[in-house]
Amino acid sequence: VWLVESGGGSVQPGGSLRLSCVASGFPFSRYEMNWYRRGSGKERELVAAIGGQIKFTKYADSVKGRFTISRDNEKNTVYLEMNSLKPEDSDVYYCNVRRVTDYWGHGTQVTVSS
Repeated sequence: VWLVESGGGSVQPGGSLRLSCVASGFPFSRYEMNWYRRGSGKERELVAAIGGQIKFTKYADSVKGRFTISRDNEKNTVYLEMNSLKPEDSDVYYCNVRRVTDYWGHGTQVTVSS
């Protein structure tokens, strides 16, 4: 399983970024895909999730209405559109899939600062 994130960067508050995660090594369309961020606690924080065979999306309360998760099964890619970014969104964002165990990408840094 390989997960490769891209799209991070530095933006001003109120700005937007779109993260991408290209996946390989498993039947992508069948699996739920997740975006996490490192957060301030011991465990990573789930930001957004999108279903595979079962269609759903879910979001952390802190990003509802501002972030949108989507996927393109033809391209084996999951996206995280982030709008109205706030300084507290600054973090390392990770793509994740759970297949018996968790698989993670290397992460992509998002910095929101004026």
